Order: sequence, then structure tokens, then C-alpha cells
Amino acid sequence: MMNSRTLATCAGLAIFSVSAGLDAQDLSQYRDFELGSGLASVSARAGVTSSEAKIIHQRPVVMQDLEWRPSRWIAGSTAASTDSVEQILFRFYDDQLFRIVVDYGHGRTEGMTGADMIEAISEVYGTPLVRMSRAAGRAVSRLEAESGSPVAGWGDTEHAVVLYETSSYGAAFRLIVTDTRLDGLARKAETQALRLDDQEAPRREIARQKKELDDGRATAAKARVANKGVFRP
Repeated sequence: MMNSRTLATCAGLAIFSVSAGLDAQDLSQYRDFELGSGLASVSARAGVTSSEAKIIHQRPVVMQDLEWRPSRWIAGSTAASTDSVEQILFRFYDDQLFRIVVDYGHGRTEGMTGADMIEAISEVYGTPLVRMSRAAGRAVSRLEAESGSPVAGWGDTEHAVVLYETSSYGAAFRLIVTDTRLDGLARKAETQALRLDDQEAPRREIARQKKELDDGRATAAKARVANKGVFRP
């Protein structure tokens, strides 16, 4: 487990350098969900429809979010599920899953320490990285900043798995699994999308106002016809 100075230095980061060998398992997936999979495949495994995904950006490429909450009941019974996951957010870049954000339920992790979580997650992903450091020139994303303090990380040259702890609303844990190559492409695409939005904002506002005016005129014209026919002075 890393000391507090190391954690403070790398707070909010999801790109790591490896200073110890990994006896890692498959870092490209979380449970049955594999990074790089398409929306149709992920939604089918989650038992939801693809239409539930939300479009975050349409240009320069389509980026989508799909939220999923595991059932609170064990399949085929009336017994309550003991699944520790509260919800999962899947994010797609050009129909490729590049990030999995797992929020664990407070009730299922209450009393557990960071060391307890590291021990459990290490059974899946192997020994955590000894040293975590920021990739040169890489800014911390809003998601990473909102996730709290990094507790531990697992990774290789293509994937990053980071455990966060936040105390915003009582201690809670979040795990983020990322395809680092696709994440880099998604960051660039998001920057371009926001720039396009800013450039086109005035035109969109003019179009919105025109539509609002046209709709108002159409409503008034329809009401005029209806009222004129039955009006009695």
C-alpha cells in the first residue's frame, strides 16, 4: 500500500508508471464487461436496451453513456441480492467501451478500510502498483477530481484500474477501469466537441428563438380559427 505522500502527489490521476512487476489478471475487463466492446454487447450483458444510452457528444465522434444498476434481488428468487455494486457507468467512444465507473454501495462497504478494498480487488487484478505518477502534460479530468482520493492503482501500458475513496456523503468507494488509448482519443474528441459547441452556440440560439416565435404564431393561428368560429358577441 502506498504512503500518504505518494497518494497526495497523484490525487485524481488514472495514468500510472510501473515500478514493480505485476502478477495481474486481465486488466481489460470488469466482471463480464470488457473494454473495447460495443454498446449492443454491453447492454445485452447488463440486461438493458441500447436505447437507454445517452448521447454525450455527436461530433467529431459519437460518445455515449450507459448507466446500469444491478438488480436488488437474486435472479429467480425473492431473496435480496448481496451485490456490492450500487451502479455502473459505461462510457463509449465511437461505439467502443473505454471507461467503466463502478460505484459501490455504502451499505455494502460500510466499515471497510482502504486496505480491505485493496485486498479484495487485488484478488482480481493482481498486485497494485508500487508507484503512481502523472503522465506528462495530462490534465486531471472532472470525473477523476470528483471521485475523491486515489487509494491504489493497477495497470499496464494499455489499461488503468484505480480505486478511489470519497467522504463527500459518508465514506464511499469507486473503481474506474480505463482503456488508456481510447481515453486519450476521447479526451481530444471531447475538447473538439466543446469547441464546436461554443462556436455554434449563437447560431443555435437564433434558431431556437425563431422556432419559439414560429410555434407561438402557429398556436395563435390555430386558436384564432377555433375561437372565431364559435365566438358570439
